[in-house]
Amino acid sequence: MAIEYVPEWMADLEPEDVSFIRNFILASGSLKEIAHQYEVTYPTVRLRLDRLIQKIKISEETENDPYVALIKRLAVNDKLDFDTAKILITEYRKLRKEE
Repeated sequence: MAIEYVPEWMADLEPEDVSFIRNFILASGSLKEIAHQYEVTYPTVRLRLDRLIQKIKISEETENDPYVALIKRLAVNDKLDFDTAKILITEYRKLRKEE
């Protein structure tokens, strides 16, 4: 059976995120098992899962505003610090209200 519809949040994920989700499901959601597979600590896996959750939430919350989604993704991926992201989003929203 082919997938006819891929949710927006899933289409926005990086290939390594999709791979992580696949492995997570195959491990029956065991973070301990995933830590063993990736040869990292449990807290490292928990952090990766938390960031993945943030990415999905961001995608769902900002579907109608790609700029805000981009800024939030950059912050989640540590390409931009959260304080700077907040400032950029706040200023962007101010400008949008003025238009």
